[in-house]
Amino acid sequence: MAFALKASLSVSSSALPLRHPLRRGAGAVAVRAPGRPVVRPVDVVAAVTAPAPARRCASRSATSDRGLSVAEAMSRVRANGKTAFIPYITAGDPDLATTAEALRLLDSLGADVIELGLPFSDPSADGPVIQASAARALAAGATTDTVMSMLKEVTPELSCPVVIFSYFNPIVRRGAGSFAAAAKEAGVKGIIIPDLPYEEMHAFRKKAIKNNLELILLTTPATPLERMKEITKASEGFVYLVSVVGVTGARATVNPCVKDLLQEIRQVTDKAVAVGFGISTPEHVSQIAEWGSDGVIIGSAMVKQLGEANSPGEGLERLEVYAKSLKNALP
Repeated sequence: MAFALKASLSVSSSALPLRHPLRRGAGAVAVRAPGRPVVRPVDVVAAVTAPAPARRCASRSATSDRGLSVAEAMSRVRANGKTAFIPYITAGDPDLATTAEALRLLDSLGADVIELGLPFSDPSADGPVIQASAARALAAGATTDTVMSMLKEVTPELSCPVVIFSYFNPIVRRGAGSFAAAAKEAGVKGIIIPDLPYEEMHAFRKKAIKNNLELILLTTPATPLERMKEITKASEGFVYLVSVVGVTGARATVNPCVKDLLQEIRQVTDKAVAVGFGISTPEHVSQIAEWGSDGVIIGSAMVKQLGEANSPGEGLERLEVYAKSLKNALP
């Protein structure tokens, strides 16, 4: 790979102003909406973040899909009566060269959109698996610059759009405009910021629009109905429905309220909706697709395949087998 790994840069929330919502230990006001659970910090955001390259599937064009936006990719899936397969991996775990190969692999296996997590030292919306993944990536030397450099090389080879999943701290430290411009140059098509305060969403959205980045917003089971309407109106690419109140991580079953939440969202928008958090098995993705979701996002269980393998090669093999099992479970 032509890109060079730089020294590890672990971002600390102590760099933010004293009353900034991302400082560790900062209190969050719990708001109870009628008939809904207490809103947690992550819900405030939602209410507003190797082997040779795999052969490309013959059914996917290497040229006609290049440059597809997230909204276009989701529209294409819906038009074909399918459910979008949206895998998530952490950039730099176990290293950036393996991440590049994993992106190519997932694209060749039919991913419709790929979420790439930018490693951060305080991933408050993530459970143990992705927290450990981010720590390994940072220890291996991954930084925002090295991740963007890797993406700049890889995205021209992909037929599906890449969406960056980043906490707000790295964006603030770099500067919102500079971050958005770097993402655009790297070929990124969208961005998810799980802890983006609602009050700051509009300011960043302007920077995103300027750089042709779709800002994807989250809504959760704890999001009040009126705020959910605002989210669906402002979200671009698709609406991200978090299936549970809490952090990322595999669950034994899918939260049954997802079915009702999908129906609620359908009443206020015709935008694509993708469900994430807690999804890990073919049965899960099949159930969510049956309930009418336009896309299924798989994170922690996907990350485990790469990060907990004995070697990068083994991790890529495990990722391929696992991704195929989920893709094949979708209509």
